[in-house]
Amino acid sequence: MKKNPSSLWFQPLTIDDLNHRGKDTMAEHLDIRFIDVGADYLVATMPVDHRTKQPRGLLHGGASVALAETIGSMAGNFCVDPSKFYCVGLEINANHVRAMTEGFVSGKATPLHLGRKTQVWEIKITNADHKLVCISRLTMAVMEHS
Repeated sequence: MKKNPSSLWFQPLTIDDLNHRGKDTMAEHLDIRFIDVGADYLVATMPVDHRTKQPRGLLHGGASVALAETIGSMAGNFCVDPSKFYCVGLEINANHVRAMTEGFVSGKATPLHLGRKTQVWEIKITNADHKLVCISRLTMAVMEHS
């Protein structure tokens, strides 16, 4: 049960909290940075550069999936009491609808389902013109600490 009924987050959440949690992880390597926290969403950005492109110079689909799973996993884990629960990915899918060769992409995670055992998150990844680049759905398992 959440402590704050006006927000999804179990406890107050800041952009600094999110970015600190990504230190020494793939998120840091790909330069994924959280930029916005709303009552029911998280937003992060990722550059389209040498770390995130495939050999033809396009944004790698796997990088988009890494962005989607990073945002959705963070969101899921901040919705539960961390002293009792943690969330892990069960399944992720992605449709890549627009190519990117430079700049930044932004991903926004919003919940579709927040249950006792599972969560489902939608992550829309867009370019600077707010055009859809990738749409992803992430299913998380809610696990109890043993």
